[in-house]
Amino acid sequence: MSMTRRRVLALGAALPLAAPALSLAQSRELRLGILTPNGHPWNRAAVSVGDMLKAETNGRLSVTVFHSGQLGNEAAMLQQMQSGALDMGWIMAAELGSRVPAIGAITAPYIVDSTDKIAKLVRHPVAMKLFDVLPRETGCVGLAWGITGMRAVFSAKDISTLADIKGMKLRINPTPVYRDFYQLLGAAPTPIPTPQVFDAMTNGQVDGLEADLEFSWNQRFDKVSKVILQMNAIFMPMIALASGRVWQGLPAADRELITRAVKAALDKQIDELAGNGPKLIEQFRAAPIPIRAANPKDAAAVVAEFDKIWLPKAPVLAELRKAGQTL
Repeated sequence: MSMTRRRVLALGAALPLAAPALSLAQSRELRLGILTPNGHPWNRAAVSVGDMLKAETNGRLSVTVFHSGQLGNEAAMLQQMQSGALDMGWIMAAELGSRVPAIGAITAPYIVDSTDKIAKLVRHPVAMKLFDVLPRETGCVGLAWGITGMRAVFSAKDISTLADIKGMKLRINPTPVYRDFYQLLGAAPTPIPTPQVFDAMTNGQVDGLEADLEFSWNQRFDKVSKVILQMNAIFMPMIALASGRVWQGLPAADRELITRAVKAALDKQIDELAGNGPKLIEQFRAAPIPIRAANPKDAAAVVAEFDKIWLPKAPVLAELRKAGQTL
């Protein structure tokens, strides 16, 4: 028997043994980093993605969620995804918007004025189109939005209108959109780590905190506030990202499966949050401090000044405003 024939027979005999190994090679544990703590709605959605993938692939695909910034802050997680060291990260628009103005534009003031409209906006084609810039600008692929509700100002002094915010030392998210908006309102953005805000409001280091209602209820910032002013102006979404390097190496069927699972989990998160909004406001109304609503008409001049700053660097803001008016 010739050497060539022996080699062919040997390879043929080895194939049945190689097939299971090939199947095993396609098994994958996806590592997902997220800043929010265990039990947060985004985290529960991330765990749900892992459960769905495990069930649909008989355990071939799974997700391990690293919560509470275990892998570093969002900038660090983005860097890990760019290198391919991290498979997925659920990153807030604050971090992405400081790098990509088009993403920051969705958090601009008064695009929408209710949590119910946030839920519709992030499913609108204009919002989904924002993902198109992510591979080029961040090296990551956007899969779906997750949301928080409309934000409010928790004030240690009595306030009733937008004009009362002028001169306040306010702890805000340091993203450029929020900074520009609150500076135009006359506030003095004061950087304080979130865990220190409760004490800072108690001792007068800051006059108030700007945050979403869900987070604030869990932290009970109403206990160090004299009033809650519902801004109904801005919100802070999140984008579920996949590493571009990792994504390119996955089979098309797995990419489709992961995308479908992420969208299903975050669709549920969005619907639950929108449905819970009225109940949450009622909980705050039962607190021993007043909850008031700012008048958006008072912000017309501020919004015009804001758009002068942001439209040149994020023209999509005009499309987002137009979409918001139709919701």
